[in-house]
Amino acid sequence: MRLCHSAVRVGAVFDDPNLVASAGVVPVMRLAEQAGLHDLVEDRVRIPESAGANPAAKVGSIVAGMLTGADSIDDLDVVRHGGMGRLFTGARAPSTVGTFLRAFTWGHARQLESVARQITIGLASRTPLLPGAEQMMFLDADSTLGEVFGHAKQGAAFGHAKVGGYVVRLRGYHPLIATLSTPTAAPVIAATRLRAGNAGSARGAASMARELISVARGCGGQPGRMLFRGDSAFYVGELITACRQAGVAVSVTINQYPSVVAAIAGVQESAWMPIRYPKAVWDAQTQAWISDAEIAETPFTAFAADKQHRVVGRLVVRRVRDQNHLDALFPVWRCHAFFTTSTAELVEAEATHRQHAVIEHVNDDLKHGPLAHFPSGCFAANAAWLTCAAIAFNLTRAAGCLAGGHCAKARIATLRRQLINVPARIAHRARRLILHLPQHWPWEPAWLALSATAHAPPRTA
Repeated sequence: MRLCHSAVRVGAVFDDPNLVASAGVVPVMRLAEQAGLHDLVEDRVRIPESAGANPAAKVGSIVAGMLTGADSIDDLDVVRHGGMGRLFTGARAPSTVGTFLRAFTWGHARQLESVARQITIGLASRTPLLPGAEQMMFLDADSTLGEVFGHAKQGAAFGHAKVGGYVVRLRGYHPLIATLSTPTAAPVIAATRLRAGNAGSARGAASMARELISVARGCGGQPGRMLFRGDSAFYVGELITACRQAGVAVSVTINQYPSVVAAIAGVQESAWMPIRYPKAVWDAQTQAWISDAEIAETPFTAFAADKQHRVVGRLVVRRVRDQNHLDALFPVWRCHAFFTTSTAELVEAEATHRQHAVIEHVNDDLKHGPLAHFPSGCFAANAAWLTCAAIAFNLTRAAGCLAGGHCAKARIATLRRQLINVPARIAHRARRLILHLPQHWPWEPAWLALSATAHAPPRTA
């Protein structure tokens, strides 16, 4: 591709009052209204004095800015350009939003978290966000380290993170994020919790699991048909007990404790089964995989010494040939185990547990969007920012589901590029506002499907 004109024949003037850069914000914010964003914020977020006035307009401005890709308070000014004032009312300046966020306390941040949970339920009831939720729903939790710089960040501290497979210490926050998904649906964020950088991975996980289960039920999850998945940091008695009491099965990675090592050693050699794994080959004659990875299971009692949290389940073990000892006289294996109370067959249980990695895509989407950094020096303000990022994430995911096709599972950055950041010119026709979008936009059908559904009149009973 080359320019059509020389440099001297091209000029630029910022003078069009009818042009908007992100026309996709219109149908997505319509979804937000239908899910109750503004009413819920007005009802539940009560910040005193002038800084807390009109909280719905300020939270709406933050979410709208995040939908377009804003990752700082100053970036939120993107909602105040061209014809945006003709499409939206109440857009607030970044300075006003910054003052609002700095007025937050931890209690106010928790109020906003309750709003986010209710919005998730509202979106699930209005859009195909979690199809098949009544049949099977996965509840995933993970902690991630958000690196920060400077010494003015409240709560920032050094914590452990993996970079390129190596454990390193980075200074930042340690947010806890939980998602909901189904076998046919991409994950949505159901709960968030901001913590200091040096907080343990499972700190606050048990209480957040209860909130997560409540949201899962509101989104259609049924007792006995929900599975909580987590890494070894979430092998905590209180958390697993909370799941069991709510009728939620668990599938949690477990470290190589002496009891686990002993249980693995007791597995009969004939019990190991080859599985489909990288470099595996299917043998048509034996109808089995020839693989460097095998799985087996054995009964196991978790927290056997703790009467309050003791639970009987299964220890599922995957062993993989150690590539550094291929020439050894006897095979050398590396074992990876997880504890589960699921009744699924062995192969299905092991494959389902590995799919817990889907939450890493959510973390990546957030870090390449609103959580590129935490914008405030106030801890509670950053907690509110995290919650707004979750709301924007779920709204974008819901918009993708309404657009259909590949958009239902596309990355958030892809949805932002194809559905939200679409330029348009505002025109009037018969007392209606018409958005003129670019001709030959490659994703026109998806955008029109989203807009038609979001603007459809509410269904009557």
